[in-house]
Amino acid sequence: EYSCRAGSISVYSCGDKVKPLMDYAWFSKNSAGKSHPVGEKKPNRWGLYDMHGNVWEFCQDYTGNYPADAATDPKGPNEGYNRVYRGGSWTFYADVCRSAHRSGRNPSTRMATYGFRIALTPPGKQPASATRE
Repeated sequence: EYSCRAGSISVYSCGDKVKPLMDYAWFSKNSAGKSHPVGEKKPNRWGLYDMHGNVWEFCQDYTGNYPADAATDPKGPNEGYNRVYRGGSWTFYADVCRSAHRSGRNPSTRMATYGFRIALTPPGKQPASATRE
């Protein structure tokens, strides 16, 4: 969600309306019933493509409740049965492509609407988890 929002507080990283989302995401209204190569739509403000729509992305954490207190970029459990997936897909309406939408499924499930994103730490940087005590 943090990467998808790219600093925004709106429903989608590009605002609250569906019309601008057409320029950023493949979903049921514009996908012609299929997935598309990454990068054919506009990137979000951080230069990340296809954060909304195209294929659901499995995340590192497993499904579970978020903390009751306010948290920035909260992490889910490190183990479980279902992993979180986010982003929406080419088969769904725009409302499930919103930045905050999440669901869960066992990652062994294979469907044309699921994928994953490889995330790398930039050279010379340490991931935040490596600097915690």
